[in-house]
Amino acid sequence: MAKNSRSRTANEINASSMADIAFLLLIFFLVTTTIVEDKGITVKLPPWSEEKPDIQQLKSRNVFSVLVNAQNQLLVRGEPVDIRYLKDRAKEFIANPQQREDLAERPTRAIISLKNDRGTNYKTYLEVYNELKAAYTELWDEFSQRKYGIPYSDDMPRAYQKEIKAEIPFVLSEAEPTAYGEEN
Repeated sequence: MAKNSRSRTANEINASSMADIAFLLLIFFLVTTTIVEDKGITVKLPPWSEEKPDIQQLKSRNVFSVLVNAQNQLLVRGEPVDIRYLKDRAKEFIANPQQREDLAERPTRAIISLKNDRGTNYKTYLEVYNELKAAYTELWDEFSQRKYGIPYSDDMPRAYQKEIKAEIPFVLSEAEPTAYGEEN
């Protein structure tokens, strides 16, 4: 009882072009897929320099220190503060409209110091950073309205933007985070 060679070939499937089809599908999906890119925070870092930094003595009245601990609580200039009031406190510190002795001498001397704990939630860090940035944005807008009668925006002339940022420079110093739970 010899088997017929014809019945043997009828059961096989020709898969020689399957690898080609799979390769073409892979290329198609790689080419047509878009990859979403995280934007992150745009921060301009200082240029690299081999020279040692010039260490200056800062007047404590010109430093607005913001500490965020591992429990996501804020300590602003030694006092616990709710994040809802951070922007207004920062604006008052930078502008110092009443010329108080405990706030910055003038906007060009104001320094915001931000320090967090390694246990701080990233969401809290971003909220704090956004509130501090919003304080500067509002001050720039108010100055622009007073001086030029237009709101501050990226569409305004570069010369106006430079003058506004020269009057109220964005100075945010971020210190190295402390170890988890180590609040000093």
